[in-house]
Amino acid sequence: MPALVDRFSIEDFLAQEREKDLLRFSTAGSVDDGKSTLIGRLLYDTQSVYDDQVRAIEGKGTTAPGVLDFALLTDGLRAEREQGITIDVAYRYFSTPRRKFIIADTPGHEQYTRNMATGSSTADATVVLIDAGKGVLVQSRRHAYIASLLRVRHLIVAVNKMDLIGYDEAAFRAIERDFRGVLDKIAEDTGNPVEADFVPVSALKGDNIVHRAAQTSGTMPWYIGPSLLELLESLPPSLDTSQAPFRFPVQRVTRPDHTFRGFAGQIASGTVRPGDQVTVLPSGRSAIVDRIVTWEGDLEEAHAPLSVTLVLDRELDISRGDLIVAAKEPATVAKSATAALVWMDQKPLELDRRYLLKHTSHTVPAFIPAIQHRTDVGTLTHQPAQTFAMNDIGVVTLNLLRPVALDLYSDNRATGAFILIDPKTNGTVAAGMITSAQADTSDGEDEFATESGPVTPRERAARWGHQGGALALEGPAEIIDAIERSLFVAGVITQRIDTTDPLFTGQPGLLEAFTSLQAASGLLVLIAAVREGDELAVRINDRELVLSDADPNAAIAAIHQLLHQEKILFDTEGAGL
Repeated sequence: MPALVDRFSIEDFLAQEREKDLLRFSTAGSVDDGKSTLIGRLLYDTQSVYDDQVRAIEGKGTTAPGVLDFALLTDGLRAEREQGITIDVAYRYFSTPRRKFIIADTPGHEQYTRNMATGSSTADATVVLIDAGKGVLVQSRRHAYIASLLRVRHLIVAVNKMDLIGYDEAAFRAIERDFRGVLDKIAEDTGNPVEADFVPVSALKGDNIVHRAAQTSGTMPWYIGPSLLELLESLPPSLDTSQAPFRFPVQRVTRPDHTFRGFAGQIASGTVRPGDQVTVLPSGRSAIVDRIVTWEGDLEEAHAPLSVTLVLDRELDISRGDLIVAAKEPATVAKSATAALVWMDQKPLELDRRYLLKHTSHTVPAFIPAIQHRTDVGTLTHQPAQTFAMNDIGVVTLNLLRPVALDLYSDNRATGAFILIDPKTNGTVAAGMITSAQADTSDGEDEFATESGPVTPRERAARWGHQGGALALEGPAEIIDAIERSLFVAGVITQRIDTTDPLFTGQPGLLEAFTSLQAASGLLVLIAAVREGDELAVRINDRELVLSDADPNAAIAAIHQLLHQEKILFDTEGAGL
């Protein structure tokens, strides 16, 4: 009988857990504000850590003997423990009788701002920590600004280390006034007012973390508001994206046999049912959903964030990266957009350089022809800029070489966000949020594509992102090799011809004829004449350039600039076509 009772008790417990709603929140703040300690204290006081985890940190860290260093419960990397700072995003899960939580404990160091943006990108709320002894710092402003850009709906500002200033109410109120002013300016700039609550806490002592200090330690009788946990439990739950317009990025086309053709992916938002009319973007062709297939069997309804396979009632040309949307609520198909950008790379942003834009499951070449402004997070003012350095935030213009179906980030976080990738290193250089988009007026295919006939150089240029041409290079082999490699990395389709090749030296006129033929087909032909010395001579069309004492980096920059000027490489949408 006890075993039966235990079984029913477990089933009741699991049923109760399933009925709880979920809140995702992240932490943010400057270095040494106590984020990891606060999260560790929250987990400890809610009895969300195992006894062996507590025993493992006893006597370790920076605290006095017999006192737990709660930061060690979240800082899991050896480098984090050695340096005493959070480096990576630490995700933790816990629940209370009222709801379930997912925490993203993010770094406070400016070097790891990218990790903070990652942790906040899926958060419904952000806990911003401020050191009571330091006040509002620039990094706190930066984190609040990024949270606003990412459309985090609620901020809880935890003024930590109140025990170190004698639990001074006046100091707390001054920080509250200062930071409310900062939030008002951020809301004016981003157009996203954020609700905020302020709570004085001591993560080390446990004051106002889970239990109200006025009712336990009695240290802050002047604060009669809720504790941090009570605030988290009272916030609205995660947004129900099942009621948003239907968006389904195609991740894979499945064809196990000739009788089945389905499109697999994860529903980004909305709900779909068999019989719904959908449109495939960017092509704009429509169909009816015939089946919703899963491993367990067909569904009569599916909603975000389920992963399913859709079967349509007719054959359509659909591939990875296409977006299946509700026919009555389509997304915008665009090749030009404006976006808020958080630059994450140590190498500065280069205008007119070819980057890769990854949006849902789609990756397309993209350029940034102009920076509209850079935001000074210290003063929250807009400044003109020609580049972004690491951690800079601002608004840019984006030009895409192929149309992409997207939404505004304010309408849909999943289909309004993107990352930029450096094609040379394959590293993520920026995270962006679409703020406006100009609808593409083409038919959804490549702008110059035709229904039939031979492929033209204009179609190749629209697909490849550059015109054909002949670039003559005369100089050291290592510099010519570096130039060829840089163009290859940038995605330029090149054909190298060495002037010493016996095929051309033995047949006068063949080199010129072959070069013209290849350039007319859309290739960039590199005519390489290797010479000793440190001088590089360059010729394209009627332009000539001589670089004395050229090093590879300087030569590469000069060549790319020259190709942009000659409209071989596109610096704006379709420029040169």
